[in-house]
Formats: sequence, structure tokens, C-alpha cells
Amino acid sequence: MSATKFLAPTIGAIAIATGGTAAYMHFKNTPKEVMTPLAIAQVVPNDAYMTAFISADEQAWAKLKQFGTPEAQAVIVKNWNTLQQQLVTQSNIDIEKDLKPWVGNTMVALLPNKGTTQKPSVLVVTSIKDKISAMNFAMKLANQGSSKAKESDYQGNKIIESTNNSVFAAVVKDYLVIASDRPGLEAAINTTKGQPSFAAKPGADSLLSKGIDVQNSIAQVYLVDYAAAIQQLTNMNYNRATSIPSATLEQLKRVKSVAAGIGTDEGGIRIKAIAATDPQAPKWDYKPAPGKVIAQLPADTLALISGANLSHYWNQATQQAKAYPEGAQAIAQARQAFQSANFDLDKDIFGWMDGEFGMALIPSDRGILSQVGFGGVMVFNTRDRKAAENALSKLDNLAKGNAVLVQQRDVQGKKITEWNSPIGAVLGHGWLDDNSVFVAFGEPLIETMATKPTLNLDASDTFKGVTGSLPKQNLGYVYVDMDKTLTVMNRLAVTSQKPLSTDAIAVLNSIRGIGITSTQADSAAGQVDMSLALKKGK
Repeated sequence: MSATKFLAPTIGAIAIATGGTAAYMHFKNTPKEVMTPLAIAQVVPNDAYMTAFISADEQAWAKLKQFGTPEAQAVIVKNWNTLQQQLVTQSNIDIEKDLKPWVGNTMVALLPNKGTTQKPSVLVVTSIKDKISAMNFAMKLANQGSSKAKESDYQGNKIIESTNNSVFAAVVKDYLVIASDRPGLEAAINTTKGQPSFAAKPGADSLLSKGIDVQNSIAQVYLVDYAAAIQQLTNMNYNRATSIPSATLEQLKRVKSVAAGIGTDEGGIRIKAIAATDPQAPKWDYKPAPGKVIAQLPADTLALISGANLSHYWNQATQQAKAYPEGAQAIAQARQAFQSANFDLDKDIFGWMDGEFGMALIPSDRGILSQVGFGGVMVFNTRDRKAAENALSKLDNLAKGNAVLVQQRDVQGKKITEWNSPIGAVLGHGWLDDNSVFVAFGEPLIETMATKPTLNLDASDTFKGVTGSLPKQNLGYVYVDMDKTLTVMNRLAVTSQKPLSTDAIAVLNSIRGIGITSTQADSAAGQVDMSLALKKGK
């Protein structure tokens, strides 16, 4: 068994154990200075390119227990029991007895492998109080199957390793350090002896000290050198180092670091990620989306992506692409592809998309949409109606040239253009007001958009519940109404004769919805917030 494969369930067991009451009670009197992300990162070598901190605060983990339908909670309990049984059967590890009494806050780190493989060295550093229990656990890890534990000394520290080279461990100061290879463990020991640590990387001190501001934090992830981390993570999928294209690498280097946090609030799980950018790098001029398009969609919208200023971002992208051959070539190819259909990509497509936009999936079981149960709608707000009408006219002419019947009709005073087929209208477009145009796929949704809905999406209880905790001044939304989406998924599963498993349905049915927003705090920091709204248990 490879070291990485062996460590995976061990890391999972430690992560689960951190949320236990025994761990919290055992560590509540432990000095905080050995439990913080900054303190643990001082044991991690400075060549680590990615770290994840897992909190042992039982009170934070306990918040999760209030969520989930009875069916979902039953699935979680079943899987928990299965995991424990597998650990006992395969490795004789009992989470309650072997881990919870001593496991504290934990950091998992990925380091470049010193050998020939591109697979990372994995390092696990866990704060402990009972060194004897921690050492006994390390011995148990090493004595698995035909493998036996053997001891050696390195820099005055006793190393326990398995004879099949699947695990290497040592108690170092107030931590149990477990590594997938001996060089990784030795590097961690060297770090405690004065070699540079992950905490000493430029910018790491601030990231690790501040963390991410989420309620009831249960985990944090840190990529202090973002470009290097992405290169290393890319290499993991190959037997040899793979070079990222220079244009892409230059773009990645503009992001200095990324930190993310996971916590819980009254609505469910919250995830926040913050990216710090190079102050000297060219800036994207981000402008908040006004949110008007949300009020132009019906309340039963099952999924949405919204934003604003596509024309502005396109212009910025084309200007910045000139500095890189790969980028310039991609832009030229895109322009040529549209030109072959008589469209000017810059003028006919992006030129008039200077306002807010929304792309949504809306449920419908009528007409042409009866088989799939949903259709798509796009709404664009623009200050250049003439250019938008010219682009749509070109699109209609393209359809006519391909033997599509294009007709106009009046729907409650709105002039609607439709592409008709023997089974009904396939596509339609029209103006909701002087500067808002819509394109709908499927006749039922053409009617839906042309007829003002009695309840709009922004007034929907589900939308407000899912997105209510997200920043209001944002660059747009990603939104999913899970109840409605699950209905469609079940319908498609029956049609394809590939039904979802009972467990999958139970878990998905416990999710009320998903909401994601992006904000730009200043010219050197971007932020993404995600809300996983969960139903509360009974």
C-alpha cells in the first residue's frame, strides 16, 4: 500500500476526531499558543505549498448537528458507522479510544516530493497533550498487517516507521507529526530546530494570524504562493512536471495568495475565500451588479448566474491578452469563428452588453419542455438598444438561412420574435422594457418572460433565505434552488433509467439551496462568499 493511500483514511479519521466532545474537553485548558494555525505552521517546512487547518473546537462542529433532514442524518450516521468499522477492521484504529482523547487542532500540508514522483509528500501535524497516547497511536499505525514498527533517531527525536514504508511519525514538542515519507518527517523536525517554516513565508504570518472571518470556523485552507501551488497541484496529475503556459502562469502570478475558511451560521455552512493580488499587476475594474435582473426573473427559477459589464471585462481581457502570444491567438480565433457567421464579436456580441445580465434555468413541464422539465432564459440590460436589436436581427437572419421559420407575435403588448418548429417555438426574444432584452428557449418560457410574473425571484423566500447572509454589494450571483433542481434531476434520472441512489436523494434533499457571490474589497483583494443553506433537523 502506498504511503499516500494509507494516510488518506488516517487524515480523515483525525479530521473527524477533531470534532468530538472528548477532544474539546481535553484541550480546553491547553495553552492556546500551541493550538493556533500560526503555531502549528511553525512545524511545517517552508516549501509546503498548501496547508489546511482543522479546528478541534467541538462547539463549532456541534452547530452542524442542527442541520439535515432525518433521512440525511440517518445517511450520515450510517456512513460514520461504516467508516469506524472499516478503520477497526483494516487498521485496528478506534476513533473514540485511539484518537479523541488526545487529538487537537490539526494542520495537513502538501510538500514537493524529494523523490522522482510528482505525487506530493503529505504531512500531518496535530497538537497533543498526552504524548504517550500519541506515541501509542503512531506505533499502532506502523504495525499494520505484515508491516512492523521500527524505531530510529533523528536530531534527538525518536522516529517510528513501518517496515513497508507507508507511515513515518514522531512526537515533536507538543505535536504528533505524521508523514508519507521520511524526508518529509525529517524536514519537519529540522524546521523545529531552526530551519525556515511555512509560517515564515512572506505574507504567511498575516494570513495565519488573521485567518478568515467566518462564524464557528471549522477549517481553513492557505495557499501563500498561489502560482507555485497551482503548478505543483497540476504536476500531481502527471508522471512528470507539466509546464503551465506562460500566459496562464503570468496571470496566476498576479494572485499572491489565497486563503479560505469554512464555518457555520444559522442558515447552514458558509465558505469564504480571499485572494490577495500583486499591487503592481494590471487591475481589473470591477463594478457591482445592481441586482435589477433578479427582479426580472420568476420566483420559481431553479438556477441562476448573474453579473454585469460584460463589454467592459471583454475589453480589458483583449487589452491584456496582447501581451501574451497564447492570449492574443485565442482572441483572434474567437473573432474569426464569429466572423464566419457574419458577426463582429466585439460589436455585435459584447459591444452592447454594458449592463447587468442573468442566465437562468426555469422549470416548465409544458410544450417543447415537457420531456426535460426546464428551459433556459437570458436577460441583458443595455444602454445601446440599437446595437442589441441589430445583433438579434443578424441572429434571426442566420436562422432563416437555415430554414427556420421566424415569426413575430404580440404578447400582452410586447412584440415577441419566435423561431418556430412543428412542435412549437424553440426560441424567442423580446424587450421587457426600454433597455432590457430577453432570450428564452422553449415556448412556455417565452410566455413566462413576456408576461410579468406575479412573484419575482428577489421576493422569493428561498432566494432570500439562501442569499440573505451574502454581501449585497457584489459582482453577481450563482444561485441554485435545490428543491426545484432535485425535482428536475429525479425526472431526468427516470427518463435516462439511471435513478439517483436513496442516500444521494436524502443528502440533496437536506440542502435548501446554494448561493455564491464575488466582491472586490479594494484593488488588491478579491473575495468569494458561498452559502450552503441547509434544512434544520427535527
